[in-house]
Amino acid sequence: MNKKMIRVEDVMEFDYIMVDGMATVAEALQGMVEADAHFAIVEKRGPDDEFGVVLASDIAKKVLAPHRAPTRVNVYEIMAKPMLSVSPSMNIRYCARLFERFGVSMAPVVDDDVIKGIVTYTELVLKGLTKLADDD
Repeated sequence: MNKKMIRVEDVMEFDYIMVDGMATVAEALQGMVEADAHFAIVEKRGPDDEFGVVLASDIAKKVLAPHRAPTRVNVYEIMAKPMLSVSPSMNIRYCARLFERFGVSMAPVVDDDVIKGIVTYTELVLKGLTKLADDD
């Protein structure tokens, strides 16, 4: 049995987009297109607040399908909040289980209430499993 542990910090990505909840969906979309991202992390409004997330699928379901103007909808109206976050020291196997249990495919990597990166199923599989396979 493989005893090597790969942690989330070993596979996380550092490129992600942050938006203000008061930004319009059009502004968030512009940033997402420029960053080639499928989601944006919504900034906290204060120390007692939580991070949020707006996914491309949220925009499709809550703006595109009901024919709402992206310039007239604010991110806070369609975002999910609070969002699940993971520790940089978490084993990638547990991270994958957490994603499955809660039906998510990405999470910010948070340490001391600061986002250090982003982890998705893509990083868990392409980077994490590759590292595990290299050690076999």
